[in-house]
Amino acid sequence: MSAAVVAAARAWIGTPYVHQGSVKGAGADCLGLVRGIWRGFFGAEPEIMPAYTPDWGEVGGIELLLAGAARFLLPAPDERPGDVLVFRMRAGAVAKHMGILAQTGDGASFVHAYDRHGVVESPLSAPWRARIAGRFRFPPV
Repeated sequence: MSAAVVAAARAWIGTPYVHQGSVKGAGADCLGLVRGIWRGFFGAEPEIMPAYTPDWGEVGGIELLLAGAARFLLPAPDERPGDVLVFRMRAGAVAKHMGILAQTGDGASFVHAYDRHGVVESPLSAPWRARIAGRFRFPPV
């Protein structure tokens, strides 16, 4: 399934960044990208997403994104293309960004929705790698 997840993620590249969006070609944020890929493989989302603000991860200190990923995705003990990566943008802050691992090894990359850039594929550089707070997999279809 990992190749199918990567292909699905790459199909979203070029989608504009829209906060709380989750529609390929129209607009998505990082969570919306993962939600859209879920719908592509499994149909309806497992729970209704409540509204959230751009700074939702900076208040309250609760790991909402990691907890949500753990509820619906499988833990990934090793690194494989198609994994859902969850990032902590600052040391001590809660995790609030996510993307799909597209390539491993030399030239490792991930697909994510990034403010002012839209859905892009970026190198999984050392600074990005250091921010990984969790790694998950979609359940088998």
